Amino acid sequence: MPETQDQQKFVYDFTEGNKDLKDLLGGKGANLAEMTNLGLPVPPGFTITTEACKVYLDSGSEPAALRDEVSAHLEALEGKMGKKLGQADDPLLVSVRSGAKFSMPGMMDTVLNIGLSDESVAGLAAQAGDDRFAWDSYRRLIQMFGKTVLGVNGDLFEEAIDAAKQSKGVTVDVDLDAADLKKLVAEFKTIVAQETGRSFPQEPREQMDLAVRAVFDSWNGDRAKLYRRQERIPHDLGTAVNICSMVFGNLGPDSGTGVAFTRDPASGHQGVYGDYLQNAQGEDVVAGIRNTVPLADLEQIDKRSYDELMQIMETLETHYKDLCDIEFTIERGKLWMLQTRVGKRTAGAAFRIATQLVDQGLIDEAEALRRVNGAQLAQLMFPRFDEEAAAGDAVRKIGRGIAASPGAAVGKAVFDSYTAVKWSRSGEKVILIRRETNPDDLDGMIAAEGILTSRGGKTSHAAVVARGMGKTCVCGAEDLEVDTKRRRMIVPSADGKDDLVIEEGDVVSIDGSSGKVYLGEVPVVPSPVVEYFEGRMHAGADDADELVAAVHRIMAYADRVRRLRVRANADNAEDAARARRFGAQGIGLCRTEHMFLGERREMVERLILAHGDEERDAALGELLPLQKKDFVELFEAMDGLPVTVRLLDPPLHEFLPDITELSVRVALAESRKDHNENDLRLLQAVHRLHEQNPMLGLRGVRLGLVIPGLFAMQVRAIAEAAAARRAAKGDPRAEIMIPLVGTVQELEIVREEAEQVIAEVERAHGVDLKLSLGTMIELPRAALTAAQIAESADFFSFGTNDLTQTVWGFSRDDVEASFFTAYLEKGIFGVSPFETIDKDGVGSLVRDAARAGRATRPDLKLGVCGEHGGDPESVHFFHEVGLDYVSCSPFRIPVARLESGRAAANGR
Repeated sequence: MPETQDQQKFVYDFTEGNKDLKDLLGGKGANLAEMTNLGLPVPPGFTITTEACKVYLDSGSEPAALRDEVSAHLEALEGKMGKKLGQADDPLLVSVRSGAKFSMPGMMDTVLNIGLSDESVAGLAAQAGDDRFAWDSYRRLIQMFGKTVLGVNGDLFEEAIDAAKQSKGVTVDVDLDAADLKKLVAEFKTIVAQETGRSFPQEPREQMDLAVRAVFDSWNGDRAKLYRRQERIPHDLGTAVNICSMVFGNLGPDSGTGVAFTRDPASGHQGVYGDYLQNAQGEDVVAGIRNTVPLADLEQIDKRSYDELMQIMETLETHYKDLCDIEFTIERGKLWMLQTRVGKRTAGAAFRIATQLVDQGLIDEAEALRRVNGAQLAQLMFPRFDEEAAAGDAVRKIGRGIAASPGAAVGKAVFDSYTAVKWSRSGEKVILIRRETNPDDLDGMIAAEGILTSRGGKTSHAAVVARGMGKTCVCGAEDLEVDTKRRRMIVPSADGKDDLVIEEGDVVSIDGSSGKVYLGEVPVVPSPVVEYFEGRMHAGADDADELVAAVHRIMAYADRVRRLRVRANADNAEDAARARRFGAQGIGLCRTEHMFLGERREMVERLILAHGDEERDAALGELLPLQKKDFVELFEAMDGLPVTVRLLDPPLHEFLPDITELSVRVALAESRKDHNENDLRLLQAVHRLHEQNPMLGLRGVRLGLVIPGLFAMQVRAIAEAAAARRAAKGDPRAEIMIPLVGTVQELEIVREEAEQVIAEVERAHGVDLKLSLGTMIELPRAALTAAQIAESADFFSFGTNDLTQTVWGFSRDDVEASFFTAYLEKGIFGVSPFETIDKDGVGSLVRDAARAGRATRPDLKLGVCGEHGGDPESVHFFHEVGLDYVSCSPFRIPVARLESGRAAANGR
């Protein structure tokens, strides 16, 4: 019997949950419960479930039972703490924090100090013995509540704070005293009243209820939706809300707040990593507004708390068997744990940590493989800066910050997100430069090549989000003065007279691995991981990079366990050789049309313009030896491995001059009375072959049926090349693929002709070539009639690029530029169907065609040769539906190998 809304439990105490309830309690709530169960010092509290959020988002109101459940848990919390929410003489204060299943740093709302009011602020001051602390806490509540719950522009509060500091002649918030903060509270309340038309709420329960609704609403905020699209997080999960009794890091020098990692999230190295800020509250560290001290300094500041934190960090890493990201507060010498989660990390750290944990005996190799992914491996293959060039005269080092997220990024300096997005859409590469970033900068961070901030550390918003996105980031470059209003950055000189000014549009380079910042474009060199795949660096060598060793170990395991083979899309011997070095197990797609470009285009023109059999045979005769030579080189490069050669696919007009250019040429010649017979014939041919929709016109198998001898010439070239390699003691394994088949009759006719040609070559050379003949499944009708087509095919190769176009009714070249952005923004697509396989539509056809084809011919070989063959998520789908191989561009082969292994490991 399904659970009704009335029967559902919508609120869980921290003592009731555990880390496996992330779907229900969100990551934060599940991990707070887990730490509570482990006996760690967690402030008491409770979690409102994601189910309550989903009811609210679907219906516009909270579940009927929620208010009473929250009241019961609040009453229990008040009993535990010995005081009531907002109590005048000794107020219980709580934080209200979002917490979705997947970490979305800074994308949703948090409000601290709920329960403070004009009445209770005096009680808090009396209990703490500190007026400044109480008014600072109240100021923070109004500021956070005003911005996140009531929708007040946050800049208004910041401007008021800046004015207060300027008036007093100080530069940091902590230099404002109780009287200053009391005035700020009055100003903040005036701002709220002016901007919202209502006064700041004084009733504690109203504050809490409004904050809970604001957290629910923030799930559908623009920045949260943008982040989910970027990270491919489903939109229907909802967020939990955590209500936790407040502990205070802003009670003086014996208090503080910090973020810690159990190992370095940037490199993966073990050690003490994190940031600490004395006399500060929660969000100050992550916001990066004040510069922190390294976590190691806490040992001198408060050794007892430091030692306890180190012990807890070890406990958590051993328990979670992974890098843990921890938020903590120290209140007058007492350590409290506010959050833990499996920490985001850079690509390099992911590979290093996975192998370290295997060596420590915490995880096995299969789990290590699951802990990394193809997107991370692809990131490690990006180039890095040439250190010699960086030290030369062509560029100038202008500063150094904290290496927050590795990579080499070059672009034009921009100082706000709007400009970053605007310029990047115009094709410019940009570096987003800010004092510090906040969640409103997300779209600019996505658009930029890299992010540079003058404030904040490895745990700031910029660092955490950049690491999650795999984006290069340098934080806390304190020597650089960022002036966002005047759109420039100043590099102060030693004497203050020759300051260097970097204006918007100037090219800068940032190195996320070293933290160095340069004016000008620093050249790049191949990454060590690419050098390893190329065979120029050996994982076992004495000078081997430790990252290369980690990649090698995980790749070796992936290759041992994967079922899917990985081939390359390659059209020449050079690409084939590189693909083989990268681990390709054959060629899944050789596009023969690429062999007809350059100087050979004229031969194709003669074929198109041929009058009668004699001229056509002569043109084909010219092309035959050239095609044969191409195939000999290809078979030699892939000796002993399968090579799938696709017969000519594109429409013939693609080999002819542009109609406009040719028309102008002919018209000019006629005006000079200089008639060119060949150009006139070409123009007539262009007009004759012109099609309204060439993608669905005379191409693929239709060319072979309409132009006598075309496919026969190609098949003969393939067969003779295979025979030549046999004579040279080679082992050619050619597979001939007929494109764009829609009905079995087309395939039967072409196959019959091809078999006759192959037989002729075999007799002439006295060899059995064992060539196989198959087809590309790239039309819906082919997929739907796969059982029939399999009767005449030795293999199917799914051409998912064209299959996606024909299933969706899209012309890719047109739609990606015209309306795809709108479709992505409106959530119609989570991701482009040309990037990741559309499982419900295109994927369904692939699954059904594979099943039907194998029902007709159990030994039917199945592969995919569209771009999806190198897409991580798509590779998992192809594994699930039982394909034999995927094929992709040479550079993506390591990614496909890794993901094929992960797909197999996930199924274990």
